[in-house]
Amino acid sequence: MTGTILLAIAAAFALLHPGGAKVADVKDISNPCGGTGMGPYDYSQLLCMSFVFYEAQRSGKLPGNQRVTWRGDSALNDGSDVGHDLTGGYYDAGDFVKFGFPQAFTATLLAWGLIDFSSGYNSAGQTNYGKDAVKWATDYFLKCHTGYYELYGQVGDGHIDHNYWGRPEEMTMQRPSYKIDSNNPGSELAAETAAALAAASIVFKSDGSYSNTLLSSAKELYQFADEKRGNYANSIPVVTDFYNSWNGYGDELLWAAAWLYRATGDSNYLNKAKQHWNEFGLGNPPQQFSWDSKAPGAYAVLAMADGDSMFSSALQTYMNNIRNSAPYTPAGLVYLDAWGSNRHAANVAFVAFMAAKLNIDASANHAWGKKQIDYMLGTPLHSFVVGYGNNAPQRPHHAAASCPDEPQTCDPNWAMNQAGANPQTLWGALVGGPSQDDSYSDDRADYQHNEVAIDYNAGFTGALAALVENHSK
Repeated sequence: MTGTILLAIAAAFALLHPGGAKVADVKDISNPCGGTGMGPYDYSQLLCMSFVFYEAQRSGKLPGNQRVTWRGDSALNDGSDVGHDLTGGYYDAGDFVKFGFPQAFTATLLAWGLIDFSSGYNSAGQTNYGKDAVKWATDYFLKCHTGYYELYGQVGDGHIDHNYWGRPEEMTMQRPSYKIDSNNPGSELAAETAAALAAASIVFKSDGSYSNTLLSSAKELYQFADEKRGNYANSIPVVTDFYNSWNGYGDELLWAAAWLYRATGDSNYLNKAKQHWNEFGLGNPPQQFSWDSKAPGAYAVLAMADGDSMFSSALQTYMNNIRNSAPYTPAGLVYLDAWGSNRHAANVAFVAFMAAKLNIDASANHAWGKKQIDYMLGTPLHSFVVGYGNNAPQRPHHAAASCPDEPQTCDPNWAMNQAGANPQTLWGALVGGPSQDDSYSDDRADYQHNEVAIDYNAGFTGALAALVENHSK
């Protein structure tokens, strides 16, 4: 390639990415997901990009069809400290810990979108990528389920990990493995993993052997969660500063029973769901639907699987409260938490699309959900999705993406503090989001507003599929 062409491409890159990157980073202008021209926002392209982000978060030995080529095999010794193969799964965020609780919630939501917005996935040509994303997690969960009452729920220590800034392929710090078992139970973790495996068993129904394996493990883990009750952070205390279960385990028991009922049609699971509903008073949930708060999602799952108006009425009440009583930013984003504000809005938007699919205030819920997602894409301010739209983030808080191409050394001071764009474009990642006044700074060091995470993209991905599905009708 001639110098003139390189300079022209670099100039174009600078226009697309103000404050831009070096000529060495020109490769990043090539989005791996082609656009369809459907607008104002190309939801199909965005759906594709979201799965590219999940590829960037993969741990373990990478497959031959990996599209994120600046990533390589990593953490190949995970589990060696306990004599189990715990390789695979996803790194949580801009760091390299594998937190089982939010990872399982992520897998549940990705599977749910594939189930109920399948025509959106098919229309966008993303069904196989979606299945690959779910299977990358569920294969790992099956490895982690090492005994009837044993489940590994974390690999890596957040306090150790967060002292490292560089490539995951070059990690040398200790990565200890942590589990729950019959003597050290963890109902939130076991139940959420059961929900993920049960939902995935529906996604992979055409592969009878794999689906049955997933379902068998889901049943065992739900039984573990229900019979050996206990808060998982008490058994894995190193998680407390990162993903402590503030909400208790009642909603996870409801959520797992709901998914097992949907996967099996066995009324025993429906009865268990109703028992959990009553025992834990889950008819009046907090506003959030998140890795720590599952009840709103359970309403929708149960409403889809069962005709009891108790579930659809609870879902309708929840969405009415969100639309009419929740706090909002001046520009219209529902503001449910200062950490990951976009994530919380996207998750509830996903629930809103599910409510619309159930014909619960369909027009109002669909319009509300679309407004939330469109806010993240640039209406009325700017994009919060890396690599997409107007003034998109260029400096997400993500260690691997901040490193230059090999064989250049990834100097942590330079990678964290240099003023330009990240050398690697983290296509499709949804950054944390604005403050309540809509303010936001594209600052690599601002992990509250500019970090990315696998659970941030989870409801967002399903919501994109819903918007594709609606557009294609």
